[in-house]
Amino acid sequence: MTSGTKVLRGLFLLARGRAAGMADFANTSNSLTASMAPLIAFPLVGALLLLMKGDVTDALISFTAQLCVALAPSLITYEFARGWGREDVWLRTASALNWSFWIVLPLLMLAAMLGAMLVTLGVQNNIAEAIMIAVMGAYIMWLHWFIVRTGLSIGVWQAILLVVITNIVIGLLALGPDLIDMAMGGKMTAFLPG
Repeated sequence: MTSGTKVLRGLFLLARGRAAGMADFANTSNSLTASMAPLIAFPLVGALLLLMKGDVTDALISFTAQLCVALAPSLITYEFARGWGREDVWLRTASALNWSFWIVLPLLMLAAMLGAMLVTLGVQNNIAEAIMIAVMGAYIMWLHWFIVRTGLSIGVWQAILLVVITNIVIGLLALGPDLIDMAMGGKMTAFLPG
């Protein structure tokens, strides 16, 4: 079985709450690098498109922020794994966590279909959207929790702590540039070339 096939099988098992899926992810630096490549490639392509439009400042800010958001879960997971003496399984856990990002795409399609069904049944559009966003968010948080709990072999509360801190940091990193720019009255461009 190819490594790509194993990753897909592992994702499918983990997405259904089956701990056996963790075994399909290699505990190697190559596995971690492979899981990070697409997470880095998409922001890079987005930044290149902005550069081609001549938007140097936005390209640099966007790429830097998205790169930080992409790398944060692995780095935070590493620090917690190190603190808990679980460094030996960190690479596998981070690889599974990175690949799990792609589960969002089929979830979006499923949520759109379920949301449309709710609207067909008479639920207001904005309420149907809110329900689907809440359900997707809860599932994604659960999956993150399940992966770190299973991968690092840690307790329930340890995994909750790791997921909460990771998501707070991601939120700050994702919103940070905009918040700083707003606080500076839109003058952030003074610090960047362009």
